[in-house]
Amino acid sequence: MNRVQKQRLAWRTAFFALFVLAPPLDLFRLDLTQGHFIFLGMPWTLGVRDAGSVEASINIMLRVFLPLLSFIGFGVWLSWRYGRLYCGWLCPHFSVVETINALMRRASGKVTLWQRQPLPEVQRDGTEIHPRRAAWLLVALAVVGFSLLWAVTLLSYLLPPGEVWGNLLRGEPTRNQFIFISVATVLLIVEFSLARHLFCRFGCAVGLFQSLVWMANRRAMVVGFDRRRAIDCAGCDASCEHACPMRLQPRQIKRHMFTCTQCQQCIQACQRVNLPKGRPALLKMVEGQCALDVSERDFGRRPDVPRGCFDRPPSGEA
Repeated sequence: MNRVQKQRLAWRTAFFALFVLAPPLDLFRLDLTQGHFIFLGMPWTLGVRDAGSVEASINIMLRVFLPLLSFIGFGVWLSWRYGRLYCGWLCPHFSVVETINALMRRASGKVTLWQRQPLPEVQRDGTEIHPRRAAWLLVALAVVGFSLLWAVTLLSYLLPPGEVWGNLLRGEPTRNQFIFISVATVLLIVEFSLARHLFCRFGCAVGLFQSLVWMANRRAMVVGFDRRRAIDCAGCDASCEHACPMRLQPRQIKRHMFTCTQCQQCIQACQRVNLPKGRPALLKMVEGQCALDVSERDFGRRPDVPRGCFDRPPSGEA
């Protein structure tokens, strides 16, 4: 695991913990019993009940529209420049996707149930995984465990977390709590086991928003491929493709990488393949003018790309 992947693991772990602990710590949640949000332990209301028309208008502007516009604006800027950075570096759902991918590969050699052929047990990038059927138990435990945790966590964003967790631990959830947790757990089990990649690609509004904004910026950060050394790929076993948790082909043009999460695992695989040969990786993160070769290399277009785009080693290669 290179430096970038260690950093990404730290960010993903911290954000997943924040996702689960935010309601119990009253960092952020919507309390349906009180009818308003809780933010950093304090009630977040509109402030219009006892206010005049002018004061109410100001409160709505400051407490609703300004935070909302700021949040959306930051999201647009981040997506415009870096694409699905949130998905690959923070998203708690994608953390589950990667975890189940790894466990399922250990059980069957495949990262999804729909994959036709198992991945190589020994790869050029040094990955060596010999499937064991006993690992299916870990897959089942992970799917059920994450589904239950997600269901309870989602409910704790809507109802007092102490009540939700307390009732669950005592085995005495209310009827409505039991129905919500049961239905959500079953739906998540189906999604995590059968359709987790499809959800990321087509069902997640946040992911689609990031991808659409990213596609509109031809100079946004993207995985670049050093085509001058394409012959070096001839003896490779496509380790970069096997490493991609979204099952993409990193050497493709940008529109075929629509759901790229910027996780950079393909780059790490390419580095490992070329390092023993004393050569730099053929893949690296590029942006600006260097990104045009990926975003515009289609329909016969050959953009003017600086020759030095791949001369410098990418950050985090060590």
